[in-house]
Amino acid sequence: MSYKSIYLKKGKEESLKRFHPWIFSGAIHHADEGIEEGEIVRVYTFDKAFIAVGHFQIGSIAVRVLSFRDIEINHAFWASRLSDALTMRTRIGVVGSKNMTYRLVHGEGDLMPGLIIDCYGRTAVMQAHSVGIHLCRYQICEVLLEVMGGQLDAVYYKSETTLPFKADLGQENGFIHGCTDDDVTIENGLKFHVDWLRGQKTGFFVDQRENRMLLEQYASGKSVLNMFCYTGGFSVYAMRGGAKLVHSVDSSAKAIELTNRNINLNFPDDSRHEAICEDAFKYLDQHDDTYDLMVLDPPAFAKHRAAVHNALKGYTRLNVKGLQKIRRGGILFTFSCSQVITKDNFRNAVFTAAAQAGRHVRILHQLHQPADHPINIYHPEGEYLKGLVLYVE
Repeated sequence: MSYKSIYLKKGKEESLKRFHPWIFSGAIHHADEGIEEGEIVRVYTFDKAFIAVGHFQIGSIAVRVLSFRDIEINHAFWASRLSDALTMRTRIGVVGSKNMTYRLVHGEGDLMPGLIIDCYGRTAVMQAHSVGIHLCRYQICEVLLEVMGGQLDAVYYKSETTLPFKADLGQENGFIHGCTDDDVTIENGLKFHVDWLRGQKTGFFVDQRENRMLLEQYASGKSVLNMFCYTGGFSVYAMRGGAKLVHSVDSSAKAIELTNRNINLNFPDDSRHEAICEDAFKYLDQHDDTYDLMVLDPPAFAKHRAAVHNALKGYTRLNVKGLQKIRRGGILFTFSCSQVITKDNFRNAVFTAAAQAGRHVRILHQLHQPADHPINIYHPEGEYLKGLVLYVE
């Protein structure tokens, strides 16, 4: 193992002793010459004691730790980590014939920082968020196929928009094993088209699976509005839950097309559903007292800390609109998927919105990402999805 070395400033190893998997550039005292981005490095304390091994990257996060033991990052390493990830999903019952849609690897939550793998039936979509993972992609794919034991026919690599653009890797999305035109997956017995070619994230929002099931339980006889509908996931579950009408709204015409396709997969020619291409605020302004079950699931309003203040204003403004427009006795599902927005930040934004809207509001549920998106207890930053279910009087 001839890995190059990085040495920390005095006292900067404390977070690593608590097993936090990131080393920031400001903590580095000096490093061997010629370390290239994506290279595996050993990290030592100021006193030259080994503390971690990981991928080096140019930027604020300089090293993403793969192990706190002095081991080689090889085929056996990836086999062990991927096997552990699959075992956990199997034991908690996420993998099964009624559900073929799940996250197999959730970065730091599965001790594989920078790596995301979502499974859609017999196709896996792999995404790299670090140069190191990008350089390992073919080895990881090979091990993934071994670990899954014939459960996969194809692996699609989708990292054009997730890798550091300054790395200039010339990366392209595409299949790195097999190929398939079958883009339909099954989630809790419902069918969905997955757009891994052009869609957001890996093509589908796997992280809302359990929250969609919860909405289904409240949908019977309700008039439902699904804002920022994207694939129409919440809409499909509301239909199965017995909603009397479901309106799906998104400003993207492609999202509306995908929503209609997913509705037709499960409820062909069902007149209860209508999809509308419209701006969220404009649509809400035009509809008073129409809906008694509403979903507000916007894209991330803040992707970095500098944007937190404006993002919280955006969440407040959106929730004011929703709370003003929902019927008396209505139920509102509201979310933030911004990692830099904390649970308290989001709850305070919704609290402010309730006060501004002048509605009496009770919290029924506090929601988060599902179990196949685990949070490393030493890496609380991994808790990115926050949600509240509100009863609006």
